[in-house]
Amino acid sequence: MKEDILIQIANQIRERRKSKGITVQELAERASVSKGLISQIENSRAVPSLIVLIAIIKALDVDLNVFFKEIDTAESAKTILVKRRDEYYYFEKEQAMGFRYHRIFTRNIEKSTVDIVLLELEPNAKRPMVETEAFEYKYMLSGEVEYQFEHENIRLNAGDSMLFDGRIPHTPKNIGAYNAVMLVIYFFEN
Repeated sequence: MKEDILIQIANQIRERRKSKGITVQELAERASVSKGLISQIENSRAVPSLIVLIAIIKALDVDLNVFFKEIDTAESAKTILVKRRDEYYYFEKEQAMGFRYHRIFTRNIEKSTVDIVLLELEPNAKRPMVETEAFEYKYMLSGEVEYQFEHENIRLNAGDSMLFDGRIPHTPKNIGAYNAVMLVIYFFEN
């Protein structure tokens, strides 16, 4: 599946679960899967099999046709795309404390997918090093962050930016006294 479609599926599962007041644990039990798998699917870290996806949709008590009708698979997207601030939504990734992601925009463009998020790091936020199957562009909006790579640490302040291959293990650390905010753009190749 294309990356943007997977993100749309993940977003819809999370939004429907939250709107129904169902916890991740409850959804996992209803769909007969692990809580960790639900979390990974909702955060676009795992691709569910068709059987698991159908079990999750049924566990949400949603008609399959209705669920997939809301997934945008159009190849010819509008040239100008606008997403208002109140349409952004907050999400978390597993094993990350003090990280608040706000997805801004995701779209399949030609032979790639662009995913744009705001990452807000609380002071002392931490997570293990991760790898992403994308190139990552970071633009510091505010605060001070030290980006840790395997053999190098790079300090970024407001106005600084960086582009790197996300397959290099990495993690940011907020080294300031206040929240740090950065614009993050992921470039996935299809």
